Amino acid sequence: MKKRVIIGMGSNLGKKRQNLSIARKMVAALPEVEIVKISSCYSTSPWGKINQAEFINQVMAIDTTLPPLVLLHQLLNIEINMGRQRHEKWGPRNIDLDILVYGEEVIDSEELKIPHPYMHERLFVLIPLMEIEPEFVFPGGVKIKEVLARAIARDSESTVKRI
Repeated sequence: MKKRVIIGMGSNLGKKRQNLSIARKMVAALPEVEIVKISSCYSTSPWGKINQAEFINQVMAIDTTLPPLVLLHQLLNIEINMGRQRHEKWGPRNIDLDILVYGEEVIDSEELKIPHPYMHERLFVLIPLMEIEPEFVFPGGVKIKEVLARAIARDSESTVKRI
């Protein structure tokens, strides 16, 4: 059975827009994956580790029959094939692909947590998600408009600009 999955993408090294474009093409080429919607690109300030270059972020919705862990491993393989190296948590990267939501599922394993544990706090996720899914409801019944309003009130420092 197909599930609607939301994937967050980001890049702050090299040719950032090109990195996102390549990653989108690689996701589209995965078996049992269909890209349904893609947000605009957003220039965003870094989150977590703030002394690094700005990111370009984007969110896409896919439909897939791949199980969550299989999809995760496919996305990690895309990152590896694109040359991503993990030197430090929240450090600079040429590509980052995160499963934010997988249907209505809630997963809390060591390898995968869905919904993504920080997505409620990250404007660079919430704003593009609102663009492609304005009626989105998080598992648990909270609407994206409410979550976004709370995140904006909490985080007046971040910049998220549509480009």
